[in-house]
Amino acid sequence: MTLLAVMLAFQRRAEWTPGIGSAYMRGLVTYALVVGLCVAIAFAPMLQRRAWLFPMPGTRSECELMGRYEALQVKAALGNLAGSDGAALAFTQEVQARKAVAECLAATTTLWLPLYGLGAAVLVGAATWSRDRARARPGPVGC
Repeated sequence: MTLLAVMLAFQRRAEWTPGIGSAYMRGLVTYALVVGLCVAIAFAPMLQRRAWLFPMPGTRSECELMGRYEALQVKAALGNLAGSDGAALAFTQEVQARKAVAECLAATTTLWLPLYGLGAAVLVGAATWSRDRARARPGPVGC
């Protein structure tokens, strides 16, 4: 969020000029991509925790299944060693299950984060271009 605030406070684009190869357009694309990256990084933790931001059907349930599988693996690996201390086994299973779910969500988020960043960059670029273009138009002739 700090990088985003610095970008918005201190970034100046070149004067609006038409043309896809203009200095303005190069600066705008760079600006939009950096802002998109900042937005994606800022939203990354929320993507993992909020279903409405990350609406991939089955992803969360698949990660939960990975956690359950990891808990079963811990029980199988400890076997008779944990027979005397059921609380320690349950704690170890819970820790490993949470770790597996977190790794699964992190891997999935990493795959989709560039898409969210690109989407934010397109929105920022379009809004900025539109605003700069409107400002560059000559105003109405006064009396």
